[in-house]
Amino acid sequence: MVLYNFALAFFACGVVFVIGEYVSKLSKAWIPSVFVTACLMLLGYWTIFPKEMVTNSGLMPFGNTIAIFLLIVHIGTIISVQQLIHQWRTVVICLFGLLGMCIIGYFVGSLLMDRTLVIVGLPPLTGGIVATTIMQQAATKAGLMSASVFAIAMYCIQGFAGYPLTAVCLQAEGRRLLKQLRTGEVVLTPEEIERNSHVGLTAVSNDTQRKTLIPKMPDKFNTPVFMMTKLGLVAWFAILLGQATPVNGAIWALVLGVFFTYIGFLDQNSLTRAGSFWIIMFALMMFVFDGLKNCTPDMLMSLIGPMVILILVGTAGMGVFAFIISKIMRISFPLAFANGLTALYGFPADALITEMTCDSLADNMVERGYLMSHIFPSMIVGGFTSVTITSVLIAGYFATLL
Repeated sequence: MVLYNFALAFFACGVVFVIGEYVSKLSKAWIPSVFVTACLMLLGYWTIFPKEMVTNSGLMPFGNTIAIFLLIVHIGTIISVQQLIHQWRTVVICLFGLLGMCIIGYFVGSLLMDRTLVIVGLPPLTGGIVATTIMQQAATKAGLMSASVFAIAMYCIQGFAGYPLTAVCLQAEGRRLLKQLRTGEVVLTPEEIERNSHVGLTAVSNDTQRKTLIPKMPDKFNTPVFMMTKLGLVAWFAILLGQATPVNGAIWALVLGVFFTYIGFLDQNSLTRAGSFWIIMFALMMFVFDGLKNCTPDMLMSLIGPMVILILVGTAGMGVFAFIISKIMRISFPLAFANGLTALYGFPADALITEMTCDSLADNMVERGYLMSHIFPSMIVGGFTSVTITSVLIAGYFATLL
């Protein structure tokens, strides 16, 4: 009797993923779940895991095809056009911060480490899974297996810099905002309190009753599969536009997600409403970790030094540029830096760490709502700007340098 099959492979993937989640929750997100899962996958590949375990589990090719586009379209469904327009300063701040990370990271990093690793490592540092996938595939195509693993390692380890720095920045910003509220400098109206209570990752947006071009589908017909089907149609449009234009299909997926949600075709927070968000994330993350099967202990040891150097240099560059732009735009530096730092972990970590910080600082739901209304939208837009949009452009350019 053969004990190993696709069900056991799926079970093993689930176990390492869940352990990562539990460690992250127990450490209150100070230890990133992706880091724990990556370590377990590496240990597994070095010991008992078959090299093709993720493929055997059935999570491939789902994870590296439709899942990534469904997720990006979904991201476009959880933020309104009004928020995008209102948060234009956040977009400018993030672009400026990423510029600093790329300029200082590239030129200073090239003096301290292998230029190829700088090229492969910067896009994952400025973004998330899409940029990592682009650089991983580009390095593999060029026959640079060590560089391919470096891209994944950067993605997995960058949270160690991003989480603590972001926590410090958001704590400082949160205390500043609470001081305004508690001293009476800011007085909230009942309408503002009610509106603030709707801000959050899992909360239904407060513009769900907004009239749209396409009338809302009755709930009895708007089934989870129907919501997923609509996401798939928009993803198809995005892929076609990506093939017909110089703009990456992932960017079109985000833009179309926002547009089709605005006109009422897509449901707000679609994947969550359909109960499918985490299976999509699970498949996508396992696809990324599948690249670690080519990593040996000696290869990993040789990459630790360059990883630390690039993270330190790149983050310092972002901090300098974030400070400059915050002074120019007269915005709180802690919030500006936190917005830029979303590049180091992206969605949904940016939402989770924001909610966790606001929960820990606030004494009641009114204070929590006030903090969330001022911090959450800019952090979400920051993640979209850096991870979903800009990092894809950066990865597309850096891939040509290989």
